[in-house]
Amino acid sequence: MAENQANPREYRVDELAKEAGITVRTLRFYRERRLIPPPRKEGRIAWYDDHHLARLRTIAALLDRGHTLNGIAELAEAFDHGRDVADVLGIGPPSEETPVRLTPEALADRFAGEVTPANFAAALDMGYLGTDGDEIVHVSRRLLDVSAALVHEGIPLAAVLETGARVRHHADALADLFARLVLEHASPDDLERLRPLAKSVIEAELSLALDRRLAKGAPEADQRQAP
Repeated sequence: MAENQANPREYRVDELAKEAGITVRTLRFYRERRLIPPPRKEGRIAWYDDHHLARLRTIAALLDRGHTLNGIAELAEAFDHGRDVADVLGIGPPSEETPVRLTPEALADRFAGEVTPANFAAALDMGYLGTDGDEIVHVSRRLLDVSAALVHEGIPLAAVLETGARVRHHADALADLFARLVLEHASPDDLERLRPLAKSVIEAELSLALDRRLAKGAPEADQRQAP
């Protein structure tokens, strides 16, 4: 681990390999495959730091979980080009959602092998995920828990993310409706104070809509199953 931010620990290639529990040859192979970022060069000496060590430990953990080197390389590229957490959380207060910090391997564990490069990139693009050094930050514990629960019920993560994008579209429209109502009949200062009322209306209407949907049965599902 780094001693402090002002004076982080650095390693020569053989020292880093020893700390990571791999051979120097393997480390250089990972570097050639761009699985880890370039080291700092000082003359002919390459210096690595704790970020490299964290990445190597993540690679080992993902390999243990059945990921391939090609898949890990694509995940690493998506991670390195992901939006910084400050951009993702830049909506600022007020917010009732609690962000969650995860290591890449902890995220993989949550979703039982469904964290593919495509799904990871989609979550980054939607703003569900941001990167902060060697960590991943999910913007909402509730959304993270629900998404993981749906995946564990057998629903593909890609389908969960696609549906999430559609839900967001409708949620934005509902938020606009409520904001217009308040601004027309009250004041902007009342918007946050009346926020719980908007949530109650939406939760009640969704509950009633699910009642109506369940009462109809599932004709679409029946048609897909018909010979």
